Amino acid sequence: MASAEAAALSLSSSLAADSAPVPETAGTAAAAARMGPGARLSKAALATKLLSLSGVFAVHKPKGPTSAELLNRLKEKLLAEAGMPSPEWAKRKKQTLKIGHGGTLDSAARGVLVIGIGRGTKMLTSMLSGSKRYIAIGELGKATDTLDSTGKVTEEKPYDQITQEDIEGILQKFTGNIMQVPPLYSALKKDGQRLSTLMKRGEIVEAKPARPVTVYSISLQKFQPPFFTLDVECGGGFYIRSLVNDIGKELSSCANVLELTRTKQGPFTLEEHALPEDRWTIDDIAQSLEHCSSLLPADLALKKPKPEESQEHGLSCEYITLNETKGEDGENKTC
Repeated sequence: MASAEAAALSLSSSLAADSAPVPETAGTAAAAARMGPGARLSKAALATKLLSLSGVFAVHKPKGPTSAELLNRLKEKLLAEAGMPSPEWAKRKKQTLKIGHGGTLDSAARGVLVIGIGRGTKMLTSMLSGSKRYIAIGELGKATDTLDSTGKVTEEKPYDQITQEDIEGILQKFTGNIMQVPPLYSALKKDGQRLSTLMKRGEIVEAKPARPVTVYSISLQKFQPPFFTLDVECGGGFYIRSLVNDIGKELSSCANVLELTRTKQGPFTLEEHALPEDRWTIDDIAQSLEHCSSLLPADLALKKPKPEESQEHGLSCEYITLNETKGEDGENKTC
């Protein structure tokens, strides 16, 4: 379930925290003496390696944080491992770490989140229109304003009459090139503001018109009323929340998304390629970049998305500049 979210994050607070002087105690002084200049050299080497990373890889996003928050957590772990900023790096001219994500996952969803680093940030646009695969658990009998379990219940209808055969029988209607109405709680914009923001303010928002989307395959994996599990492979611009809501209506009931996992985005799968947080290290990412480079078409970086794709699916890049002047804010831009 892709939704737009531009993550233009300020690094000034984290830089200030990293750069703040730490009172030296006898213990820390002794520890520093034991570490010696070799440790500082190791940090410098790690910083050089971090800034040289370039390409696209995937991480495993858990439920809870937004995609922007997860990107910020990843960034902070990498900078901390490399000891950046540090006095020796502050003496250099501007050093820029480019990092971003393409294809936002809602905070309630988990799964593959594609990350671009270095020149790889230019490849993120192609991640938006590529195929994605999801496992979604829907709940019959309840509709919510957000179309998932995080929203307020707006309607309840009986579902006892619905059978597994009923669900399987209507799935063909949602396969192929179809028309879909996006959720009101989405990053689509009205007068420059996201619909979800307007909805949270209590403003009246009209639904966007139906638009063409593509579903490559859809199958029912499990049915245990009121819950049903779908395996869906779709193209860009598709909302799983709208799919489950539409299925509920087609069955003369209603439904919302209870759980959502993105198992695949482009060539990256959750099982094979998505790095868990305990592997968010410079070395692990370097290895992942090398492994994942063979998965990408040679012309991937040359493709550009439609303007609305960048808005809706959360293409977000940060240009984090470590400046020579101590305390100067990092430069952040959003693609």
